[in-house]
Amino acid sequence: MDRLTAMQVFAEVATSGSFSATADKLDMSRAMVTRYVAELEQWLGARLLQRTTRSVTLTDAGETCLRRSQQMLALMENVEEETTISGGELRGQLRLTCAMSFGYAQLAAVLADFLALHPQLKIDLNVSEGALNLVDARIDLAIRISAEPDPMLIARPLARCDSLLVASPAYLDSHGTPQAPQDLKQHRCLSHANFGKSVWHLGRGAESTQVSVVSRFSANDATALLKAAMAGGGIAMLPTYLVNPVVATGELSAVLPDWQAPVVTIYALYPSRRNLSPAVRALLDYLVQRFETLPW
Repeated sequence: MDRLTAMQVFAEVATSGSFSATADKLDMSRAMVTRYVAELEQWLGARLLQRTTRSVTLTDAGETCLRRSQQMLALMENVEEETTISGGELRGQLRLTCAMSFGYAQLAAVLADFLALHPQLKIDLNVSEGALNLVDARIDLAIRISAEPDPMLIARPLARCDSLLVASPAYLDSHGTPQAPQDLKQHRCLSHANFGKSVWHLGRGAESTQVSVVSRFSANDATALLKAAMAGGGIAMLPTYLVNPVVATGELSAVLPDWQAPVVTIYALYPSRRNLSPAVRALLDYLVQRFETLPW
């Protein structure tokens, strides 16, 4: 049995904590996943995983094996990429992560265009609001929106991220349109669970203010807040990369358009400049180029 494949299967099980999820991700049967792990344990002569009906956890030997397996897999990927580039053609697989709303609104289409330029390349996109350990999850690039990116990672700015206050015309007809930031206290507000859930910061020129809002609905994803706002659920603060199209069609209306939320930055984050693969470098340059002139 291919030991590199067994290491890949084991690493996926250790990361996801699930044999079934690993089987789905690697497109193999659960029995085959179990067999690969068993073969690796037999080869090493050690138990790597503790299994219960509810969880899968690593043993001490499993912790060591996971680190070494990840190193071996990363080395193999680098060897494949460096030895299979022919005539400028990129090969291999890139693993990315980004927020669901940005993936839906912008990144997925950009990645599809990039793949059209490099037909031998593969991309696996993990849409997640949680912070992943890029090394443990074997992520090549994380696209994150932040005012202060993780100082332990290399951060390359891609674009600025503005936000708008928006609500449906039906909601504003029923509840009235705020004329000043403090009026927001009297309205139903839709808040992001991870950013300014109960206090919204707004600025207009040299003026700045903060408003304590009443949030009857919160979510950890901007796409969910967009749908709630379109359904008449209240006023939401949403990124322009997501909301501009529905404002243009009139499905949502800008609220207090003279007041702006703090601007943050969209970054590409990666662990190290050393041994950066040609495919990652090419994608980084492509993202910078695509986001230089923003449609939003």
